[in-house]
Parts: sequence; C-alpha cells; structure tokens
Amino acid sequence: MEDLAHLSGATVRTIRSYADRGLLPRPERRGRANLYGDAHLLRLRQIAELLDRGYTLASIRELLEAWDSGRGLSGVLGLAAEVAGPWSDEEPQRLTRRDLNALFGGTPDEAAVREAVRLGVLVPAPGEAGEDVYVAPSPQELAVAAELHAAGVPLSAVAGHLRELRTQVEHIAERFLTFADRHVFADYLAGSGPPTDAEAAEVAGLVRRLRPLARQAVDAELARAMQVLSARTLRAHLRTTTGQPDAGGPPMAGFAGTGAAESSGRPEADAPPAAREPQEREPQDRHPPQDGRTTPVHLPAATVARVRDMVGEGNVAAFVAAATEREAAARMMDDLAHRRRR
Repeated sequence: MEDLAHLSGATVRTIRSYADRGLLPRPERRGRANLYGDAHLLRLRQIAELLDRGYTLASIRELLEAWDSGRGLSGVLGLAAEVAGPWSDEEPQRLTRRDLNALFGGTPDEAAVREAVRLGVLVPAPGEAGEDVYVAPSPQELAVAAELHAAGVPLSAVAGHLRELRTQVEHIAERFLTFADRHVFADYLAGSGPPTDAEAAEVAGLVRRLRPLARQAVDAELARAMQVLSARTLRAHLRTTTGQPDAGGPPMAGFAGTGAAESSGRPEADAPPAAREPQEREPQDRHPPQDGRTTPVHLPAATVARVRDMVGEGNVAAFVAAATEREAAARMMDDLAHRRRR
C-alpha cells in the first residue's frame, strides 16, 4: 500500500478510506500480504479526477459501480466537461499593476485592487520579481468597470453594484437551469443510475445547443427593460426639473396607456376615473419586435386587472412581456424534448 500511495500521490490513510467505502477493488492476497496493481492505481486516478470535477465520494461510487458493470465513464465525463467548460468565448487577459493603473486613470488604488481580487474580477498570477501580475477572467467586465470609473463612478460603488448584480444574475441562472432540467434533461437523467454513454453524449449536445439560448434570452429581456425603464426615468427627471407634465414623445415600450398618469405626466391619483376606465377596457401590449416597431395587442380587462393586482400599475407591461418570453422559451424546450423522444 505504501508503494501505491507513492505512485498515486494519495496518502495511505486516504487509500484505506477508499477501500473501506468500496471505491477500490479488493487487493490480491498472497500469504499475509495484500498486492496492489495497475488497476488500483488507475482507480485512484479516476477518483482524483472525479473529485476535481466536483463529484462527491457517494456519487463517485455510483459511477464506478456503473463502470464495473460495463457502462463506460467516458460519456459522463464528457458531459461533465461540457457543463463545466466556459460559457463565454472571452479569453482571459494578463495585466501588470502598471497596466491596471493606466486603465483606471493612472492613480494606484490598493483597496480597489483587493476588492477586485475578492470578487474574482482579478486573479493574482506569477510574475517577475517585484512585479504584481493579475489575470482578468473577463476582460469585458474589467473594461465596463474602467468605463464607469472614467464616467465618474467611484470604484467602491462599481464593486457594490457588481456584488448586487452577481446575486441577481445567479438567481436568473438558477431559474433557467431549473426550467431546462424540468423540461429537457429529466428524460435523460431521471434514471436510478448514471446515463449511458449515448444518453450522456446526447445531453452534452443539448447543453451546447441551449447554452447560447440563456444569454440570448437575458440579452433580449435586458434590452427591453432598459428601453422601458430608461425612458421612464428620463421622463421622471424632466418632470422634476421643469415642474411641467411630459410634453409627449414616443410611447414607452409596453402597454400604451396602462395608466392615464404615465401617458399624461400626472400622478395616477390625479387622473379622473372616467379617464382611466376606457384604458382598463382596452389595454394594449406594445412589446417591440426586432426591428423596433410596436404592435398593439388588445387584452381582456380582467386579465390586466389581475396582473396589476400582482405587480402594480407600473409593472404590467414588463410582466406580460416577460411571461410571453418565458412561454416562448418553454415551447422551444418542449420542442427539443419532443424531437428527442421521436
């Protein structure tokens, strides 16, 4: 066992623990000695690789049992590599401390660098003696921070915004993965044991196809939300600074006239009920198509009232648009799963 530990890099104690858990085949017995061979060394290397990929010892045991029963690991490992691979085509960028200082206006900021390292925006890397070197996993993220700083945003505020944004984006990613798991992957991965090589390869192909859909959906929704909210914010600033109602202009993306106040520049409470009532009867969805045009869509007044009760007057258009996008994505997922079953 000492020789096996030396060759594998594992400790004797670790090897004994693996043997007790059933992760290693029984050694050959010769007299009073246990003999370990190439099969044991290969198994230890497989366990180390799976641990590096994030598998627990319990899940590793299931995979190895499947391997021992004739079902290969290559498909599962290929699927794991596909999922764990980069979800962006960005190439990491290597920067010296001088590069960072130049990028952010030439003034060193030790606190900002430490915060960037904590957030993973910068990763310390080996460099020449006396020179601090970092790797930026996402040069785009670093460039955004530099542009915001150049526009006058303090780096501490940029870091705080990134922390908040990261939490919200991780929630979106979790929702998308739960959705995909329920509608697409369940047919492949819901069995009692690991998937076959063919099943794992098919799921890996689905991951490659679905990967860009997540970014496209978020990009489309972010563009829509920015169009809606930026116009609303600008009108609010104009009303505050001028003290005058909104003079008009193109309607905000979403429902045209979901409240008399928004279209006229007055608070909703100031709008008489008679003025609001026709708009509740015939709300119109103006979700902009790809070319930027809008198309009015009439919805039942009862539907709009229920949505308004759930999300509030100002969020009706955004809610309906988001629900529509989600339904379109669900139908796409169902179509992919249906093609597989055929």
